Amino acid sequence: MSIKTSRAEGTAEVIIDHEKCNLCGSCVTICKSFVLSIEKEKLMIDQEKLFGCIACGHCVAVCNRDAIEVKGRDMEMSDFYPLPGKESKAGYEQLMALLQSRRSIRDFRDKEISQDILDKILAAASTAPMGVPPTDVRVLVLHGRPRVHEFVTDFLDFFASIKWMFSPVMLQIYRPFISKETYSLFKTFLTPLADFFINGHKEGKDWVLYDAPLAIYFYGSPYADPVDPDIPATYAMIAAESLGLGTCMIGSIAPFIRQGAGKLKKKYGIAKKNPGGVFVIFGYPKYHFHKGIKRRFAGVSGLS
Repeated sequence: MSIKTSRAEGTAEVIIDHEKCNLCGSCVTICKSFVLSIEKEKLMIDQEKLFGCIACGHCVAVCNRDAIEVKGRDMEMSDFYPLPGKESKAGYEQLMALLQSRRSIRDFRDKEISQDILDKILAAASTAPMGVPPTDVRVLVLHGRPRVHEFVTDFLDFFASIKWMFSPVMLQIYRPFISKETYSLFKTFLTPLADFFINGHKEGKDWVLYDAPLAIYFYGSPYADPVDPDIPATYAMIAAESLGLGTCMIGSIAPFIRQGAGKLKKKYGIAKKNPGGVFVIFGYPKYHFHKGIKRRFAGVSGLS
């Protein structure tokens, strides 16, 4: 049985050029859908195995004789490209230098981001892995401060209409039906956040997307793995850092978009059914940092 997503159902088509195939077996070993096998000195395809071909493309990518083609589930042979050479890849030290330099930036210079830079960010983010191909992650791009300001105004109009849900009175009503952690989240975060957002906007302050010149909302579908949007969002942040931009993840908007905001979804082309995601804001940093800050995991187990 094939895996259905919001973009694909059924299996991809696998085509073998038996004249080119030398039966090395690499494609058989690497296929974790188990649709490939070598029988009677011939590479065979069985789409009834497990989920059938899901178009991960591994068999095509590993074959050095161009003996396999995969088509379908949003994949075409034109999607494959030669890998960059080792000399052009960043080493561990370079990567660590980039990651250690990154900070969450919420103060930006009065400078817009070019289309070329935006295209590079999206191109890098699109390389992110996903639970099941093709990716179910969609993106909403708010390019330019006027567009960002418009979205913030629309979001806060919606937020004001549901502000009563986070009032102290409603919180007491919710208390017997929610966990201690959820109650604490409402009391210490969501309730004060409502007034902070709305009152700040009245004073001309944007505490939602921080007056950023670019904001991108990464979100999934009911079929997607819950973490799918977070991975390209992270890739986008790293790419932006390499391009001289500052970034910050904003997690306070998605939960409200997920629960309602029908008019907001319609205006900005956000799919009605989405389990949430994350915003990332981008811009040229207003301030220069001189020190990094060491981070630690909450815990590491399993080490010998």
